[in-house]
Amino acid sequence: MGRGTDPGSLMPGEPQAPSEVRVDLFDPEVQQCPYAAYKLLRDEAPVYRQPGTDIYVVTRYDDVRRVLMDPETFPSGSSGTAYRMATNNQERQKRVAERFAAKGWVPRPTLSGRDDPNHRQLRAMFNEAFKPSRIKEIDPLVEHLAYELIDGFIADGKCEWISQFAVPLPLFIIGEQMGARREDMWQIKRWTDAFFHRISMMLPEEREMEMVDREIEAQHYFQPIFERLRANPDDSLISVLVNTVIEGWGRTLVDEELHAEMMADTFVGGSETTTNALAAGMRLLIENKDIWHQLKSDPARYMKTFVEEVVRLESPVQSLMRFCAKDTEIDGVTIPDGALVNVRFAAANRDDRVFGCPEKLDLERPRAGAHLAFGSGVHHCLGAPLARRELTWGFTAVVDRFEDMWFAEGANDFAVHPHFLLRSLKALHIEFEPKRR
Repeated sequence: MGRGTDPGSLMPGEPQAPSEVRVDLFDPEVQQCPYAAYKLLRDEAPVYRQPGTDIYVVTRYDDVRRVLMDPETFPSGSSGTAYRMATNNQERQKRVAERFAAKGWVPRPTLSGRDDPNHRQLRAMFNEAFKPSRIKEIDPLVEHLAYELIDGFIADGKCEWISQFAVPLPLFIIGEQMGARREDMWQIKRWTDAFFHRISMMLPEEREMEMVDREIEAQHYFQPIFERLRANPDDSLISVLVNTVIEGWGRTLVDEELHAEMMADTFVGGSETTTNALAAGMRLLIENKDIWHQLKSDPARYMKTFVEEVVRLESPVQSLMRFCAKDTEIDGVTIPDGALVNVRFAAANRDDRVFGCPEKLDLERPRAGAHLAFGSGVHHCLGAPLARRELTWGFTAVVDRFEDMWFAEGANDFAVHPHFLLRSLKALHIEFEPKRR
């Protein structure tokens, strides 16, 4: 689906009734800073049909949580619903599938796109792969890498924070767990960027096909690794994914499933969102010097809440999609069977019905972890514990190494990538004073 082919025209339906509220969440300008639009929707149209589409945007905290906690009414897949994709999108997705089939492997549904019992059976394998004991083993690697990265540019007094820190920290960690070589990481980043842009719902078809071709390059990189690990398993995370027989399926993942998981739930899910939180957190610290000084004064006390506040305020995953399996009323609006439901985590996380002064970064916030940035229910983010550790060590290293930091003068426009689902700052140029030891 891409903006260039009217992504909202996903299924035929009656036009939206006239309304004084009109917000276009596909507008790149709105995406640059969507929070005023989210407040308008929460207050005036909490269940909002995106104009020209059959996408229903849900923005209030309680409503978002209701959708997430009811996978029978709001499944992750369209099976059993009246969902109908518009002809132009059907044709486009057919061409995408044909490109994958001709040159690589057609990705199967990922963990996040499956429903029970299929989802539960597959998630059991991932739960084993990301169990607390494994995260505990990884923790020293995260700590060491965070300091190594900063020490690599500390003498310069400046850096491009995203490419020099926010990208490599989570990418190198998940790469090591997946058995990829450090020297291949920036090539893998190019491939994961392709997946990121392809799912943005903002690309014209020609550009989407370019991203497909890049993903196919990644498939041909990983395919020999799959085959090697089938013959000679090791203790890497990727070996677990390749060789585990899934209970209830009676088989391991096939190549089409493995390639889908490599992009969506491991490299992108395991690095992209953490990268975006590291970028957002640094920007927030520079913009809120009172918070920076408070965090520095007692990191042991405030770091955990700071991490939760960053992901609440900026929500790297702004939203995800669910389907509606039967006519369902929320806040007086009937969402019809077969509609797409856009679950806006980022709007819910600033709902003043739940969070006091929601736009404020508050290191004393009670129940700071009550946000929905990692989702809720059966699809709660399985990588959340690792992401929290990476964010904690990333910002701990900042506190330990920087006396102060500021935006490089004239170097930032703070633009985010156009994306209907995720929030990703393009670049962040900073300067800093190294901490006196």
